[in-house]
Amino acid sequence: MTYTFPKDFLWGGATAANQFEGAYNVDGKGLSVQDVTPRGGVPAKAGDHNPLITDEPTPDNLKLEGIDFYNRYKEDIALFAEMGFKVFRMSIAWSRIFPNGDETEPNEAGLAFYDKVFDELAKYGIEPLVTLSHYETPLYLARHYNGWANRDLIRFYENYVRTVFTRYKDKVKYWLTFNEVNSVLHAPFMSGGIATPYEDLSKQDLYQAVHHELVASALATKIGHEINPDFKIGCMVLAMPAYGMTSNPLDQLAAREFENQNYLFSDIHVRGKYPNYIKRYFRDNGIEIQFADGDEEMLKNTVDFISFSYYMSVAQAHNPEDYAVGKGNIMGGISNPYLESSEWGWQIDPVGLRLVLNDFYDRYQLPLFIVENGLGAKDVLVDGPDGPTVEDDYRIDYLQKHLVQVGEALQDGVELMGYTTWGPIDLVSASTAELSKRYGFIYVDRNDDGTGTLARYKKKSFNWYKEVIATDGASLYK
Repeated sequence: MTYTFPKDFLWGGATAANQFEGAYNVDGKGLSVQDVTPRGGVPAKAGDHNPLITDEPTPDNLKLEGIDFYNRYKEDIALFAEMGFKVFRMSIAWSRIFPNGDETEPNEAGLAFYDKVFDELAKYGIEPLVTLSHYETPLYLARHYNGWANRDLIRFYENYVRTVFTRYKDKVKYWLTFNEVNSVLHAPFMSGGIATPYEDLSKQDLYQAVHHELVASALATKIGHEINPDFKIGCMVLAMPAYGMTSNPLDQLAAREFENQNYLFSDIHVRGKYPNYIKRYFRDNGIEIQFADGDEEMLKNTVDFISFSYYMSVAQAHNPEDYAVGKGNIMGGISNPYLESSEWGWQIDPVGLRLVLNDFYDRYQLPLFIVENGLGAKDVLVDGPDGPTVEDDYRIDYLQKHLVQVGEALQDGVELMGYTTWGPIDLVSASTAELSKRYGFIYVDRNDDGTGTLARYKKKSFNWYKEVIATDGASLYK
């Protein structure tokens, strides 16, 4: 049966400043935590002694140049428009606006750059969907304040969001406060700028940092709605459904407890308070969250919608040591014998996306937005009739199967705002800092050793996605 997606469905693609802008030290930009993780942010969980974290930027860090979107944004946005994008998810680099993060006055050159990007998107009728903090904590805040482990970051973040909300109040409607906010539990340096070595980071310190981020997110939501009541502000979580490895009730309980660690973040963003299940976890682990005056009331500033990334599912067991650990999973988990895996060990589960959509919507009855989904693969550039291209049928197959399940969820009654594939153009991987882990519809001629011309070439999937958008998804059912 052919299904047609709603006419107002927001089709597009998703990126992050640190993975594709480049120009890491241009026009007054300060360093971010990404500039000192040349091997990627996972598993770079610890402090400066971690060999994955360097003292200063090193030439082998591909993120320093990215794919040079900073200088090529017009060319790239024109390609997105050619595909028919209705929305483009991007992030603002915090350290491009406040180089250290704790300044009072912003860097005008940084603000002006995003003005130009938003104006270019507007020229093509593409809505920007802007992430305020996408794994881009200013490095100074990590080194001098220990990132989100320090409550001072709330006021620095407040100054930053007030600045950009005010500057772009007439150019941006859709905002996300933090990218994959729950990932701070597993990658605290990359996600939260926490410089304490991972092995020295207590659960108390980690969950106190989580609390600071949640309060800051609620504060951003409050400020945004005051500055422009038409803003739509969402949270963004890493969705990873968990299946019990067997029908043993203890395995099912292990899956539930794993998922609760993620639901914690969306529960607080949507319901405005800590859920009871986490209170028991805190008691059992000797965690006492320190609330400042006003925190409880601040958390009641809840989001307008829930956005999430979805790449894989995992399995869980009461005795996980009896099974193989899933390769490449940022949040752990056990390999599911019923699923195939990508080249990087991420298990491919289209039905899991339908389950996530239904679970989130049944739980919250708020609009949802899939803001990351895609397949990282080693593409090979070949000669085609119209010039160099990539025959990426494997990517088309992955996306087609996932989008058919999105269509099923819509028919289930889920309210879904849109879908942005991760990396519509090749960019540097956050987890491994490779460029060979390609996601895009557009091939970028740059290699893991830093060589390449940065020329852009359309892959086979470019025209496939263009047709999906043009037919409101009907072409998925050919």
